[in-house]
Amino acid sequence: MVKETVSALRLTLQGENVGYVAGYSNGKNVFTLAPEYVQNEAKNPLTLSHNNPASLARQLAASHPYISSHKLHPVLSNLLPEGALRDFLSQAMKVHRDNEFPLLTWLGRDLPGALIAYPLEASEIPHLALQYRGKIQPTVIDIPDSRAHFSLAGVQMKFSMRNQDGRYITGDPDAPGDWIIKTPSTVHPFVPLNEYTAMTLAALAGVNIPEIKLIPMTHIEALPNINLPNEQYAYGIRRYDRLPDNKRVHSEDFAQIFFAYAHDKYRAASYEQVGKLIYQNSLQGQRDAAQMAVRLLVNILLANGDAHLKNWSMIYPDGRNAELSPAYDIVVTKAYITDENQYALNMGGSKNWYEVSMEDFKKWAEYGDIPWRPVLYNLRAALEKARTLWPAALDESRMADDHKSVLRKHWKRLHADFRIG
Repeated sequence: MVKETVSALRLTLQGENVGYVAGYSNGKNVFTLAPEYVQNEAKNPLTLSHNNPASLARQLAASHPYISSHKLHPVLSNLLPEGALRDFLSQAMKVHRDNEFPLLTWLGRDLPGALIAYPLEASEIPHLALQYRGKIQPTVIDIPDSRAHFSLAGVQMKFSMRNQDGRYITGDPDAPGDWIIKTPSTVHPFVPLNEYTAMTLAALAGVNIPEIKLIPMTHIEALPNINLPNEQYAYGIRRYDRLPDNKRVHSEDFAQIFFAYAHDKYRAASYEQVGKLIYQNSLQGQRDAAQMAVRLLVNILLANGDAHLKNWSMIYPDGRNAELSPAYDIVVTKAYITDENQYALNMGGSKNWYEVSMEDFKKWAEYGDIPWRPVLYNLRAALEKARTLWPAALDESRMADDHKSVLRKHWKRLHADFRIG
């Protein structure tokens, strides 16, 4: 048999050993759950899918590891950045952008949520992690450099930073960043102003959001050498997966929950399936299902076509029980894609903003066996707030004037159930 070199990572969740990822020199990756974790009935769940038929524990039982080429299991792959940030990191590491084991190695101590990936010395790699691929020669992981690195899922350039007396500096594993800072885009103008305004309007309509800020670019320190447009502000949102005492709160997005890779985030599930999972599995199922309905409505009202699976998440505030996370990444995408008329996932077999009505929301609730009257009450309340508060709030916002115009025209084209103005 041909020998292969291998390196390995140990995965922990709130101090508990979850399992191992072995990365082989030919690009094969093996993800194995630790038997003690699988057998622990009191364990903190790595994923909501532990509670569903497509259980990760079944898929990754000790005798059935997950073996893949280059990409990791979706539960891990979705912890890594996409798009421009992945390209930037891959170039810095001198690895292919799809070679995810080195990325997880580099970013493993500051991943989204509470999962941590620690590199193992050759002598520490357990036989369990190595027994599935012929003859191997364990080697110590070669970490590119000793600086701290963070990972944030998504396609936009963003940085995990700490607020220190009004200045924003890069976090580290011992003091993780508690703010996500999104710098201006080189492709689309004034994205920070767009997102800040959209999130502000969403909050006015009853959407639960974290603290947000527009941050002068002059207040951000030690950015890497990247091309940036001549814009004044970055967008900042407080991380809901980090607490003031540096404690990490576990979270996962719905691409992870559905075991879908990022490239399937627009088609792997429908809004009905997401809503049903939230209602059945959240500690506050009725409350969170109603909140999801309000967010769906607000995304339609705000012409946001990007509320895909990775832009919906669950959090585990106590480590055990799941709840719907605060909202994030709400942007008036139609400001950049002028002929856009669809939301991201199917609802009732359609995606068209201008065809959806209150009846479609009723069918959405029926699919998930979600009581309709509380959902309807919350939708009507959100719509009343939007109609009452949004026009003036938009006028007074810092959003670019042409983006404001796009949104006002969008409001007039919506179904009569949802029209504003």
